[in-house]
Amino acid sequence: MIDSKQATEALADIDDIVRRVKQSQLYELASIGAVWWGVLVFAANLVTWLWPIYAVYAWPAVDILGVGGLVALRVFNPPSHPKGAGIGIRMILMFVLFFAFGYLCTDVIAHFGPRQLGTFWPIYFMLFYTMAGLWFGYAFVAIGLGISALTLIGFFYIGEAFPLWMAFVNGGGLILGGLWMRRI
Repeated sequence: MIDSKQATEALADIDDIVRRVKQSQLYELASIGAVWWGVLVFAANLVTWLWPIYAVYAWPAVDILGVGGLVALRVFNPPSHPKGAGIGIRMILMFVLFFAFGYLCTDVIAHFGPRQLGTFWPIYFMLFYTMAGLWFGYAFVAIGLGISALTLIGFFYIGEAFPLWMAFVNGGGLILGGLWMRRI
């Protein structure tokens, strides 16, 4: 027989284990997504650096493949609770709103050139990464702030090799961040 203090401690231990398992599952899925986007972004930045004329095709392809990969990840790894099952209209609307606001800022309100676009989009993505980290874990915050800071350094101090810099900073940063989340 256990007393109420021991029962409370046991329940607290169980709650802690459940919390850590949920965070571990989230980090595993997020790490796959980060590596996926990292590979795509790395490739698109290389295309932008080596063949700038094809950048106009590479980036929409990255957006489509990136979102498609996240949707597939969600389909093949549905959440364990019934409320979150399936893709859901909210996830689709989230992507539509995310990209619509970004394009509104870069193409309607302002008319960004290639260098400004190469700076805006990584920082915009990392804003949401960093905000997610406030709820889901500090690895997201570290990755988001690190990539944003290195992007700004590149914007101000790297010349013609900026797309190459971004391949390693943004693409490589996402890949390394995704691999790092697997170890946490």
